[in-house]
Amino acid sequence: MDLIAFKKTMTRKKKGLSLFLKKLDEIVPEGMPALVAATDAEVWKDVDCTTCANCCKTMTPTYTRTDVKRIAAHLGMAPKDFIAQWLYKEEKGDWVNKTQPCQFLVNNMCSIYEVRPKDCAEFPHHNKKPFDAYNDTLTQNLTYCPATFALVERLKKTVERDYEW
Repeated sequence: MDLIAFKKTMTRKKKGLSLFLKKLDEIVPEGMPALVAATDAEVWKDVDCTTCANCCKTMTPTYTRTDVKRIAAHLGMAPKDFIAQWLYKEEKGDWVNKTQPCQFLVNNMCSIYEVRPKDCAEFPHHNKKPFDAYNDTLTQNLTYCPATFALVERLKKTVERDYEW
């Protein structure tokens, strides 16, 4: 994945894609869930996260108590030691990574993949339902995730071509 090219393309197209998602807040074309599912399946045929890992390089997940306990146990640490070594509490109270890229990213792969935080496991949130209820999240993720960018770009082309709205 050429992240420099992605960032250039994303910067050029983000406004139009963001406006498309904003419009979806008001008008949802008939059959949107099926269209999203089909388009998303096609996107994942073209996107390999292990050649990118931009989310792990530029974002931090939030860690729940359950995440901390599970990951700490996997690493053979006490939860309080895991927190002290790797996390800090944001102003709004969420536990997040102290550093970026993520401390568990090794050669574009998650070294704790089997026990990764729930936030990571659900990223990039394409399967949330209803899809249009997550437009703010998708708008944010356009900047970080080539798969989200590709999904929204393809949806925009299809909706503008095939639907009256």
